[in-house]
Amino acid sequence: MSGGTSPTTRRARAGTTEAPWVRRVLIGVALVFLLLFLVLPLAAVFTEALRKGLDAYLAGLREPDAWSAIRLTLITAAISVPLNLVFGVAAAWCIAKFEFKGKAFLTTLIDLPFSISPVVAGLMYVLVFGANGWLGPWLAAHDIKIIFAVPGIVLATVFVTFPFIARELIPLMQAQGNDEEQAAVVLGANGWQTFWHVTLPNIKWGLLYGVILCNARAMGEFGAVSVVSGHIRGQTNTIPLHVEILYNEYQSVAAFAAASLLALLALVTLVIKTVAEWMSERERKAAAALPPERPQPAPALR
Repeated sequence: MSGGTSPTTRRARAGTTEAPWVRRVLIGVALVFLLLFLVLPLAAVFTEALRKGLDAYLAGLREPDAWSAIRLTLITAAISVPLNLVFGVAAAWCIAKFEFKGKAFLTTLIDLPFSISPVVAGLMYVLVFGANGWLGPWLAAHDIKIIFAVPGIVLATVFVTFPFIARELIPLMQAQGNDEEQAAVVLGANGWQTFWHVTLPNIKWGLLYGVILCNARAMGEFGAVSVVSGHIRGQTNTIPLHVEILYNEYQSVAAFAAASLLALLALVTLVIKTVAEWMSERERKAAAALPPERPQPAPALR
């Protein structure tokens, strides 16, 4: 019997039973896929944006319509992300910490925007708030404009982005259980104190990750916003809609210059996500490395 270990045993100890060539093939396929569908498109965006030089690139971003699109995109994200933050935390806390009738139905409703096309979502708002919609005549009588205006863009963006934060927090809260919250209540903490000092520290990294994803989707949303915006230049065009208009008008440099802003947003989102995951993992390892607390002996009775 040989004193050495077999290749299969060594691979099993390393956490895998596949042969080295299988791992190399899988890694190569993944790298080729990332190169073709991620790296090359990003490189093409920045290459086309700078094709006529930095001056042309900056000129495309200095246009009044471009600034209007950037401003509207930031306003939409600044409104929709906090709203989804409040809803996501409340929905996750409700679903993960309580048992009630209709819980499965509420979870299904949260997932609804994932299964509905954004274009259909925008059309729903047109059918409700449009001039010929259910509430259209009442809104027109009170001089309230939602469709083809900023409120409609915000509503459509909120709809397509509201599952992101809740879906990040629900499994996290369910895995943590209710023990710490119940202990806080027993010790006299009220609901706000329990959330701020017990629940929030445990979910902060998942919450940050959900906010990052929600913000990225809010700024890059196209389908639902395209339906409700009306494509009014300088008024209701967000950055994705502005890119489409410029590209259709064969202003490729200006179009790719605006698109590069969304690409930079994606890269920044990726960096923040990576940092958040790294800090979360470091915090988890630090907590696991702490020695368990020893129970203090009870004081002697005199």
